[in-house]
Amino acid sequence: MALIALAADKGSPGVTTAAVALSAVWPRRVLLAETDPAGGDLVYRSAAAHGGPLNPNTGMLSIAATARRGLVPDQLWDHVQPLSGGLEVLVGLGMAEQAAGLAGLWPTLGRAFAHLADSPNAPADVIADCGRISGDTPAVELFPHAALVLLLSRTEPEAIARVRDRAAALSAKLHGGPRGAGSLATPLIGVVLIADPGDSAKLVHQVNDMLVAAQTGAHVVGTLADDPAGAEQLAGRRRGRLDKSLLIRSARKVTADLYQQYGAAWSVPAEGPHGSQGPHGSQGPHGQPAAGAGR
Repeated sequence: MALIALAADKGSPGVTTAAVALSAVWPRRVLLAETDPAGGDLVYRSAAAHGGPLNPNTGMLSIAATARRGLVPDQLWDHVQPLSGGLEVLVGLGMAEQAAGLAGLWPTLGRAFAHLADSPNAPADVIADCGRISGDTPAVELFPHAALVLLLSRTEPEAIARVRDRAAALSAKLHGGPRGAGSLATPLIGVVLIADPGDSAKLVHQVNDMLVAAQTGAHVVGTLADDPAGAEQLAGRRRGRLDKSLLIRSARKVTADLYQQYGAAWSVPAEGPHGSQGPHGSQGPHGQPAAGAGR
């Protein structure tokens, strides 16, 4: 299992929506961690399993005190809340000012997220929603512990140019310099495009060519559909068959491709005593069957 970090350079490509969508279809047990230092969104947009609101004080805020005394990966579960559909979430900070309480603790959190895979009791992958990043964003301190860093980008020319430059900067920071297309290093850096499904194939080739020319060592790992209606369903603000939405169908394709490429390194059984569900029994965040269910 692995830590997968999602982030964006600038603008609003929908990192939280992408993180929830990928978590909802993840084929093994997964913990969704809202690690954006600017604050999380799920406490405002999602209901807890008991039908009421999520507790904003249980999550990244509460884990700060625990982590200062050292953090065993299994302790993460003490700060997790289930959403109405069963997705397990580490709720983010309420506001950017609270990030001061996590100063110096980001590497500790990164190690705990990465080693949750090794838990003898409740192993899980962790998908971390890191929000928008820049050179001084503390969430970047999670990245050296990740197996995969996914940069999200929309497809306007300026957005693609920014994700190219951000991938190159991350490669220099994490790997020590530019890397050719055939060069592999951990964490792997991937790009996920938020695109109209009809244009995605051509865009993937164009962006990959740009990433290779810039020696970023990154490549496009997939596309998520630009699907506002599906995003509204995912947030519980619109009724409909979430599992039939373009967003969830494209998220299913991204996760399948990721596991085809990297799954051998992450192949640890995902059963545990915390009510974990395998790929044939999981649910999405609002009671909808996860797109990975029964596939």
